[in-house]
Amino acid sequence: MYSIKRYLYFVKPYKWKVILTILIGLVKFGIPLMLPLIYMYVIDDIIDTDMSASDKTEQLLWVMGIALFVFLILRPPVEYYRQYLAQYVSSKILFDIRDRLFDHIQKLSLKFYSKTKTGEVISRVIHDVEQTKTFVVTGLMNIWLDMATIIIAVSIMLTLDPILTLIAIILFPVYGYSVKYFYSRLRQLTRARSQALAEVQGHLHERVQGMPVIRGFALEDHAQGEFDVQNRKYLDRALKFTSWNAKSYAVTHTITDIAPLLVVAVGGYLVIGEIVTVGVLVAFISYMAQVYNPLRRLVNSMTQLTQAHASMDRVFEFMDEEYDVTDKPNAKTLEQVHGDVTFENVSFRYDEEEEEVLHHVNLSIPKGETVAFVGMSGGGKSTLVSLIPRFYDVTSGSIKIDGIDIRDLKARSLRDQIGMVLQDNILFSDSVEMNIRMGKPDATNEEVVAAAKAANAHDFIMDFPDGYETLVGERGVKLSGGQKQRIAIARVFLKNPPLLILDEATSALDLESEHLIQEALDKLAHNRTTFVVAHRLSTITHADRIVLINNGVIKEEGTHDELMRKKGLYYDLFQVQELDQVEDPKVIR
Repeated sequence: MYSIKRYLYFVKPYKWKVILTILIGLVKFGIPLMLPLIYMYVIDDIIDTDMSASDKTEQLLWVMGIALFVFLILRPPVEYYRQYLAQYVSSKILFDIRDRLFDHIQKLSLKFYSKTKTGEVISRVIHDVEQTKTFVVTGLMNIWLDMATIIIAVSIMLTLDPILTLIAIILFPVYGYSVKYFYSRLRQLTRARSQALAEVQGHLHERVQGMPVIRGFALEDHAQGEFDVQNRKYLDRALKFTSWNAKSYAVTHTITDIAPLLVVAVGGYLVIGEIVTVGVLVAFISYMAQVYNPLRRLVNSMTQLTQAHASMDRVFEFMDEEYDVTDKPNAKTLEQVHGDVTFENVSFRYDEEEEEVLHHVNLSIPKGETVAFVGMSGGGKSTLVSLIPRFYDVTSGSIKIDGIDIRDLKARSLRDQIGMVLQDNILFSDSVEMNIRMGKPDATNEEVVAAAKAANAHDFIMDFPDGYETLVGERGVKLSGGQKQRIAIARVFLKNPPLLILDEATSALDLESEHLIQEALDKLAHNRTTFVVAHRLSTITHADRIVLINNGVIKEEGTHDELMRKKGLYYDLFQVQELDQVEDPKVIR
């Protein structure tokens, strides 16, 4: 019930439209309740009377004329507005929930995404939210209308014959118990089925993204086997749900089929004994459909509501995912940045149960300095620079910008002052122009072109048939690695931040691309406080300071020349890389 209370928060802004929809629905469902009374009137008051044939015909035409006016003229617009309002309200509520979830997604930390499959996140935002639509249309509207229809129909039946009415509703308690019995189990099975579907989607999303690897290593059969395991798991849970759902249908529909037979048996006996008229019996039989059809719909509604309720649980479970990085209540907005950055006794671990990745790091970087972090893979270089924009918060110690602890700043305003170029930059499946404009959404076309030129990207962009309007494909698949990097650099040029982070920005590129990108990066880093993470040491020899990190600890620090003269770890690493390049025939010296 907690999930339902929370869901009603999203319904509240549309409560009057919900009420209006229900009122129109009462008219819609109330009109068919006239039919049994028409049947009774025609049989008892027109056909089974002593009137002449012409009088009977005249009476019949009047009755049919009024009925046709109601059903042909009045009912269609009622039906339209009832359906339109129901779908309008439910669609608006789903829009609001997805809007809230996307905002939530953007606030979740990278730690969450490192542990959660993208496909499962998408499943909750798309599939589970869509499933909750049933709660609005069925739970808030149709159920009440069906119940109102039953109450009105039973009330009319009581005025016609109390005994037959009692026979008609005698199985109601049995029906209610059976619905309650099946409901709780259906909710559990629905939740399990939804989780299995999310796992299939997560698995599928990963494999689609990794299709080049699957095809390149001829792993199609292996991948098919893995997918079959996930798909079979979903099938098993779906069949358990289907089995239990079929049992609920079998039981409840048997009850709703027996009740009309009881009415026909008792009503037929009363007609034979001339206690009730044929018209009353016909009306009762018609009202049985009006009573038990809504009851059958209630069974369907309960099944759908169990699915909606389980999906609500999953939606709010995701919405309650806590943020690892949050702003303090009195957090300041970072507007002006001089560019001094200080690491004071910084230690960090990703999870409480894991070992520290960084140990007591102390660094002071003045404005405009370029600092390069080097060392063996897994030493903590990328982790250290990811703490600056607060992708994670330090475990102990502090990072300060211009003397202010970054945890005292609003994270969004902090990141607004930082530009990042990564090894694998994400491009969106949009145009080249829009991907550059991500650095400054309100930039002019002239500013976009200027940024592209500064990043050495303008020439290759103009070689495309559509120029800046060229679509880059998902994650920039239509571009080479060097082209993607230069667009990412253009994005940062456009943003023009005072702080710059370059994380393996030139690795795995050909020599020509590396030269163009290095030239653009040097231009970009000018007069900015710059942090460079590099694997290839030849690209950072110009840095103002080089910091060698090993196993989360700073081992050496100084300029390239100073560290080479010291002949320590940096010297050994540099010598190894130089030797590798000499021995590699592909490297042009």
